[in-house]
Amino acid sequence: MRWLKNAFMLRPRLYIGLVLGALVALVLPSPLSAAQRALIGWNVAVYAYLALVMIEMAPRMDSDAMQRYAAREDENAVATLVIFSVAALASIAAIVLELATARAPNTPLSVTHIALSALTVVGAWALIPTLFSMHYARLYYGSPDDQRALIFPERDPQPDFWDFLYFSFTIAVASQTSDVALRGSAIRRTALAQSVLAFFFNASILALSINIAAGLVNPGS
Repeated sequence: MRWLKNAFMLRPRLYIGLVLGALVALVLPSPLSAAQRALIGWNVAVYAYLALVMIEMAPRMDSDAMQRYAAREDENAVATLVIFSVAALASIAAIVLELATARAPNTPLSVTHIALSALTVVGAWALIPTLFSMHYARLYYGSPDDQRALIFPERDPQPDFWDFLYFSFTIAVASQTSDVALRGSAIRRTALAQSVLAFFFNASILALSINIAAGLVNPGS
């Protein structure tokens, strides 16, 4: 059980969100399908994590705090990033199946299905760059002072939580790195992985939006 305790101490917000999501999925009423319960629980976990990050980290994660955070991260950080990226992809696949099941002949999509689809896609999209921002901080502060993994335009940069979040969400939105340059193969591989995921999510949002709009306009299709 020591590994579980260590994992919780390193990422308490993530595991608090998972526990809340699991509890909600278990107490939801039985008329809901297993897929719907799982998706609602996943959404609770994702949004709880994002809220905790914004509440607890954003106001006081200056450069010193980010450096301490990066110093205590371990080799399992990459595994955590991969696992939750795959889980986010799985949630999108589950939404596609849920919409396909809901599209019975001559039956319009319900508000519940539309809301669940929108919440799942937006939550999964926001989760990925948030997790990547923490990983970028680890790579940045884990590199030598004179060979930092990210090159900020300031002469003497002291990046904080918002700087890494800006860098990560720039990739998520535009699939480019803007005014921040990358140095080293490790961070370039990480940025490449995020760019591929960002393209998938952006394409999924467009496809699902078209699918939902088609279902509203022509429910019999």
